[in-house]
Amino acid sequence: MKQTFSEQMLDEFYSKLYESDSSLTVHPSSIRNPVHVVYGGANLFKAETPAKFGTLALKSLETYAPDFTEFARAVWLSGADTLPLYEDAAQDIEFGLIENEEKVKRENFPAWLAWTIHNRTHEKLRNEPVEDFRIDFEDGYGFRSDPEEDSHAISASNELAKISGQRSAVSGQENAKGYSLPFCGVRVKSFQKETYQRAVRTLDLFLTNLLDKCGGKLPENFAVTLPKISRKEEIEVLTDLLEEFEHANSLENGSIKVEIMIETPQSIVNEKSEIALKSFVEAGRGRINSAHFGAFDYTASLGISGIHQHLRHETCDFARNLMQISLAPLEIRLSDSVTTEMPVPVHKGDNLSGTQIKENVFAVQKAWRAHFNNVTHSLINGFYQSWDLHPAQLVARYAAVYAFYLESADIQAKRLNGFIEKATQANMTGNTFDDAASAQGLLNFFIRALNCGALNESEIVQKTGLNVSELRSASFAKIMKGRNGVN
Repeated sequence: MKQTFSEQMLDEFYSKLYESDSSLTVHPSSIRNPVHVVYGGANLFKAETPAKFGTLALKSLETYAPDFTEFARAVWLSGADTLPLYEDAAQDIEFGLIENEEKVKRENFPAWLAWTIHNRTHEKLRNEPVEDFRIDFEDGYGFRSDPEEDSHAISASNELAKISGQRSAVSGQENAKGYSLPFCGVRVKSFQKETYQRAVRTLDLFLTNLLDKCGGKLPENFAVTLPKISRKEEIEVLTDLLEEFEHANSLENGSIKVEIMIETPQSIVNEKSEIALKSFVEAGRGRINSAHFGAFDYTASLGISGIHQHLRHETCDFARNLMQISLAPLEIRLSDSVTTEMPVPVHKGDNLSGTQIKENVFAVQKAWRAHFNNVTHSLINGFYQSWDLHPAQLVARYAAVYAFYLESADIQAKRLNGFIEKATQANMTGNTFDDAASAQGLLNFFIRALNCGALNESEIVQKTGLNVSELRSASFAKIMKGRNGVN
């Protein structure tokens, strides 16, 4: 039978459709992104705050989950119920892990998983406990007199400048001294009528003083967070103000990034019943690099009663889905909301009874599990960052992040290897490989695992068979072109 469509025509049309796969799959940046953000009141912020968070988190971990088996049961890691209850048996497993980790991993994966996550959480809390910190002049700060907020705008920016100076002074060794703060920023009050003047004054004082104390250069990965947005005009005004500040201080246009907070119904759907999110990004004129979801303000605005306001409410899923659809393809980093149950003991003091000690352990571990589950829920739904408020939450934070990647790394690597093999065979035989989006999704998994520290380069290379340059390319299409000798 005569065919109407020639192979050349089909190839041309295919190239037109798929000359770039960026519209099909959201690619994670090869640049590191934070796994969390800590919000803390500006009045309390000190240069030592990140290191102090690590110290307090380690104390909580060592007090309420002192070994890897207790830790696994505390956050309900996969297979935790199979681990021994007695210290001597747990020590025997640990000795085996130290002597031959791979052997124990093959024979007792839950023990290896718990031990590995426990060790990496310890290491993270010692070296870099806080990845992103938002100095807060809004909900975490409250309303104060103008002179008091003025003074805190100066003092908090002074302290942030000290961290930048310490990082420079130790020349890359900041982790060992607890000075690391890879991402940072300030959250001002909203640009609503009642707080606009105060927000702008605080922003001006904070930025001016920070720039002066940092020698005319703002800290790396610095952002301004704008809360409770209901109209794109609020973002347009903030953008105008930042452009004016940059111009007046000889900064590159667009160098100050903006985070938008999605916590009102109007920030999801505007008065014309249109999805508002993309217009918000356009109003930022290239400045917006992330969007943070505020579950509690959002649910409160919908009239949901306080007892039912939480991160995993169905209405929150709707908002997050629209954020994903609208913002993820624009490479806007998405951050989920907060767990409000704090992992703190119910009894204070040194002379506690046995019952009181048990009640403290129960309270802290219960809150850890809630946070672990919320972080895991966020990760499953493509929100790779969310909020922390208390130092002890960092224990569950890193446990959840590392578990998310380590539990399935071997399976994902096997699948990725299979896609690479199929794509290579398709090229050799002239067939079309049509699972590029799925393969890119698997590669994304390992890029994110690398960026957050769950896996290192050598581990990923060993598991996937990729070389370092292929991994860093963050593109399945580029990997296949390279392997097939296509420039």
